[in-house]
Amino acid sequence: MSFVSAPDTPPTNDQSATTKTSPSDGVGQTQVNADQEAKFGPLDKPPNPEEQRQLRERFYNSTIIERIDVTDDLAKFRIRPDSPIPPFEPGQYVALGLGNWEPRLVGTQPEDVPINKARKIVRRAYSISCPMLDEKGCLATQDSVDYLEFYITLVRKGATVVSKPPALTPRLFGKIAGDRIVMERKITGKYKLGEYDPDDTMLFLGTGTGEAPHNAMAAKLLATGHRGRIVIATSVRYRHDCAYINEHKVLMRQYANYLYLPMTTREPENIQPDHPQFVGKQYLQTMFTSGRLAELAEDPLAPSNTHVFLCGNPDMIGYIPPGADAPENPGMLPLLRAAGFSDDVHEHRAGTIRFEKYW
Repeated sequence: MSFVSAPDTPPTNDQSATTKTSPSDGVGQTQVNADQEAKFGPLDKPPNPEEQRQLRERFYNSTIIERIDVTDDLAKFRIRPDSPIPPFEPGQYVALGLGNWEPRLVGTQPEDVPINKARKIVRRAYSISCPMLDEKGCLATQDSVDYLEFYITLVRKGATVVSKPPALTPRLFGKIAGDRIVMERKITGKYKLGEYDPDDTMLFLGTGTGEAPHNAMAAKLLATGHRGRIVIATSVRYRHDCAYINEHKVLMRQYANYLYLPMTTREPENIQPDHPQFVGKQYLQTMFTSGRLAELAEDPLAPSNTHVFLCGNPDMIGYIPPGADAPENPGMLPLLRAAGFSDDVHEHRAGTIRFEKYW
């Protein structure tokens, strides 16, 4: 996964994208080989419309069946591959791709594609979410539908002035239902539920679209009759960034052990001390260390019975590579370790932290 850092003073855990490559939004690119390119057109010119049609026909293997826009920069994409979806676990990810010949969305950072890359496919991996509810308002897991759902943020420009332009989402957000796309056949990833007891508390902490794998995990727990507390806490900038909030509300009414806690950092009550409902910026780190998270969850969130899952902005997760200096504002990992949790384990049990090392 990789994430766009928010410009706030750390801890900046209110913006994320559930992806698996670098901030350039499209590191993995596949070259159409010379023999293939010779079938489509000269290599010293970009593909013309007819060549583009042929390239799509040759390489695209999935269809966007529905696009649900949440904001201008946030959407759910439901994508159905041409081949049957292989079995996979909640929390895993798969790569999506589009050709470099596809147009970029107006208002995103321009990209100068070299002619020798004009026929390349740019790929980026995304965690798989799930619809959570079907059309009847009943629980829907990721394996109850014939498509994969992705919760994606539009990256309009590089993180810094010297960053490469984002490659995939400016193209993806120009697509609508019925358009074709590449979806890799291999679904993979080690960020999974693992082992747990049916009465354990399952705590999912995420930022922004880092909620995506947690939705899939929580849906499986509910579908399999988990008895313990299931808590998803998500920190975002604004309330409208919680794209699944209505689904969570329905599920909370249906399942007494399920709780969704949306938290914000930039609403008036977060930044205006004179606001009648002032609560300050609701970063997951401070919510945890203050005890407010446990209070809202109505659960002690103790290592003796709680599993913790982290997905989102690296500043929130707080993984420190060997030899690196600790940041001034710690992420959740050191805070959880100080509270008695452990991530250096070979067997999943209560008191375990699951996360992925993004960099």
